[in-house]
Amino acid sequence: MAEIKIAAEARTEFGKGAARRIRREDKVPAVLYGHGSDPVHVTLPGHQLMLALKNSNALLTIDLGSDQHLAIPKQVQRDPLKGFIEHADLLIVRKGEKVTVDVRISTVGDAISGNLVILENASVAIEAEATHIPEAFEVSVEGLDAGDQILAKDIELPQGSSLAVDEDLLIVNVTGAPTEAQLEAELAEAEAEAGIEHDAPESESDDAPAEAEAAAESE
Repeated sequence: MAEIKIAAEARTEFGKGAARRIRREDKVPAVLYGHGSDPVHVTLPGHQLMLALKNSNALLTIDLGSDQHLAIPKQVQRDPLKGFIEHADLLIVRKGEKVTVDVRISTVGDAISGNLVILENASVAIEAEATHIPEAFEVSVEGLDAGDQILAKDIELPQGSSLAVDEDLLIVNVTGAPTEAQLEAELAEAEAEAGIEHDAPESESDDAPAEAEAAAESE
């Protein structure tokens, strides 16, 4: 896992007004904390931080001139509409130190035709060295059939890492794809619970009186 170096500036202004001014300059207010030390308030370049955080569990070297801090993102606040980073909390770590992080999971391969692959948990918590945190885990579902499962203990972890969750945590579940009749039954049940009613289709007998009336008028 490569370290990403980011030049930071010490931050001395606080509050919403100061934060808005920082963001207008395409910068992000951030806090470094950990190891019992006082929080270090910094300002980071917004675009560079955004690119760095595209890497899951990015390992950052925050350069404050005479001081450097190794850190990982702990909490990142983003604008709910525009998506830009509004604030970042960074946890100070040391080389060789172990930390607990969530690692993203993705599936590769194809199960046997006619089955559904359900990713029950999109990430798994592990304990790993701060400088050797994997970006993601890939689990193969190639050739799996209905009833097959992949548990947390089945994931191949990097050397020196261990699970921070129950080893029997369900990660992937393979089930048979529902039939059209099952889907229609589920839809009907959901509509009934929601109180949705459909008009009954008109039958030929329903049309007979109207046809007879029309014929009598023509005579």
